[in-house]
Amino acid sequence: MIYKFTEVLNDLIDYFILGDILLLESWKQSNHLSDNLALEFTTNESGDHAVLDGIVLPMAGIENYPYTIIFNLSGDTPELLKSDSRLQFRRGDYSLKVENNILMLFTWRILEQFTNERVNALLNHYRQYNKPMIEIENGWYSIEILGGETLQDSYYEPTFEFVLQKTERKGPADFDINLDFKIESSTY
Repeated sequence: MIYKFTEVLNDLIDYFILGDILLLESWKQSNHLSDNLALEFTTNESGDHAVLDGIVLPMAGIENYPYTIIFNLSGDTPELLKSDSRLQFRRGDYSLKVENNILMLFTWRILEQFTNERVNALLNHYRQYNKPMIEIENGWYSIEILGGETLQDSYYEPTFEFVLQKTERKGPADFDINLDFKIESSTY
């Protein structure tokens, strides 16, 4: 199965975050963190722990472009590896846990007031406006992140493709939180 979302924006902050947002909410509660997760993540090691626990994958260096986002569970050749695409990077072997049958790409802004009401409002907004969120079976996933450009309506659009495979892995996730996911755009 391949899911594609277009015109995805970063809310003017150079970050995307991939994860089960309801799992992040319960993780916040169990770790007794404040509703300002942005402050928590930047002033102590809680953000590192969220990554190591497989709760979220943070992606820094996101330029202010509209993006095409692809979730690829097909097992087929990723879109960014096809001949009419322009691959810029391919990074793999990340681990992420899903406990609420959802995986979504969201922006840093939600972390600033990370309350149950705001999370539910965001989920409703994603459902209503077809934002980058998919229903997925619970469990651990091995994730490969590809970045580059794909041809969309005769223009090359900056694109992130998440290639997902269910895995048995239940250990700490391996992820460099300082890694830059910047895509050079030939269109913007």
